[in-house]
Amino acid sequence: MSHRQLLQSLHTEQVFPRESSTSSRRSRIPLKWAKRSPLARLLRKSFTGSTGVGKLLMKQSAATLKKLSFELGGNAPFVVFDDADLDLAVAGAIAAKFRSSGQTCVCANRIYVQSGIYDEFASKFTEKVKGFKVGGGWDEGVTHGPLIHDRAVSKVDSHVQDAVKQGGKVLFGGQKLPDLGNNFYQPTVIRDMTSDMQLFSEETFGPVAGLFKFDTEADVVERANDADVGLAGYFFSRDIQRVYRVAEALEVGMVGVNTGIISDPAAPFGGVKQSGFGREGSMLGIEEYMVTKMVTVGGNGQPLQGSA
Repeated sequence: MSHRQLLQSLHTEQVFPRESSTSSRRSRIPLKWAKRSPLARLLRKSFTGSTGVGKLLMKQSAATLKKLSFELGGNAPFVVFDDADLDLAVAGAIAAKFRSSGQTCVCANRIYVQSGIYDEFASKFTEKVKGFKVGGGWDEGVTHGPLIHDRAVSKVDSHVQDAVKQGGKVLFGGQKLPDLGNNFYQPTVIRDMTSDMQLFSEETFGPVAGLFKFDTEADVVERANDADVGLAGYFFSRDIQRVYRVAEALEVGMVGVNTGIISDPAAPFGGVKQSGFGREGSMLGIEEYMVTKMVTVGGNGQPLQGSA
């Protein structure tokens, strides 16, 4: 069955209402159809999206025991130790936080900087962000565009306002940009972040960089792992022993060491905890679509043909 035939059949059997193609009303997808729909003939599902939708698909797949792989939400920690190359760390943080205006599942969400270099990092990082130009994609010199819809803007703004209310200091940005359109928001840097703020526990999925201060390696690893999800994590250090310790200790599926870019077709992509399971890319991604079959053949005890 082709993809087109499958989708047509799904609509014919009312597995997905026609309006669901442009709607996120997940409750309209009835579980009772899972057993007799064309989906029941599929051997596996791969899904990239929110943790909530992933849980719904997992529930619907239980009736026919689908093999699944999910790449779901993240809350990526980005850690800068005081022995790091500071300029490299700033460049890495810019790439990890602000690509696609912060709207990728592996974007840095919580930026932890060791206390000895915190002020210097905050200053250099903010200067880089001040150089961004927000606007439409066709305009000359634009570096960053809009968010996906007005709900995304509202969430970003709520994280900023919550941080300010609880003592965070906005170093740059923090405002909507209605003159550009309803879905534009200033790239924002906030210092003096704490674990009580919404940005600590929720994925912002937007152009807001919250800077958290930490003192020790053990402290930052504990705080970085304090999340229900574990997709990506990043850290910068010149100490090779620390590199192995921290990479091992971070509870994420992918780690970037001294880089803010981790995606590559040759690398296995996926997370742990409520960020999902299974992998995309690399030989491991191909194995997700395969099964191991064992064949035992008996009755082969005859002598060689033509032997005396």
